[in-house]
Amino acid sequence: MLLLFFSCSSDSNSPDTSIIEDENGDPVTVDISANRKSTGESANELLSDKDFDKLTIEIIYIEGLAPSEDSLDNLKTFLEGLLNKPFGIEIVQQQIESPGKSVFSIADIRNLEDDVRKEYNDDKKIAVSGIFLDGEYDMNTDSGSVLGVAYRNTSFVIFEETIRSFSGQPLSPSLETLESVVINHEFGHLLGLVNAGTTMQVDHQDEEHGRHCDVDTCLMYWTAETGEGLLNMLTGGSVPELDGQCLDDLKANGGK
Repeated sequence: MLLLFFSCSSDSNSPDTSIIEDENGDPVTVDISANRKSTGESANELLSDKDFDKLTIEIIYIEGLAPSEDSLDNLKTFLEGLLNKPFGIEIVQQQIESPGKSVFSIADIRNLEDDVRKEYNDDKKIAVSGIFLDGEYDMNTDSGSVLGVAYRNTSFVIFEETIRSFSGQPLSPSLETLESVVINHEFGHLLGLVNAGTTMQVDHQDEEHGRHCDVDTCLMYWTAETGEGLLNMLTGGSVPELDGQCLDDLKANGGK
């Protein structure tokens, strides 16, 4: 049986500045320290319009491994129902060459992001990076394969090649459905779920399984991390939604 896991991680010893190109192609130095914090630390900034009234999501993908347009549309719809961003949510995409690695550690992924990311917080815009990789996570085991990791306050990675290998198996969910579950789940961790930057209004954390919800039909339930559990959640091919307790937490932290 193929086990599937979502995960989240924190960051440390990260750079404070980066050199990127402006709209004219000229190099500029930007302060990136606000995008180098721990997962969930910017939950309120993502949810509310207090500090940022616009969200830009930079999708960075290896050639041939771009997420489906339907999955990105699903993500935007998902977030529009949760975030107070009166100036909108935009998704921009960047194709990059493969780093040529078959296995990636979190350090590898952070270093890659530092090299290729272009979108950072600016004025009233908050930016999120999502990298779609070939290769697999170095924490995989013979019985478990990681599909996604939220590893900084505005960063997540999707192991797209692994997702495609799983979605291609008999009776598996469609690629769009599986991508949407993984992407939305990881974004849930960026929004501080569960009890990871967004305070619970009532106790619903499944502490035995980390930062997850104890409602078995919720997008943030831990069985979304196992092959059989994920298949059970996807009965009928629909993506699980956040349960009422998770929605109450997000609303209390500045969301809709």
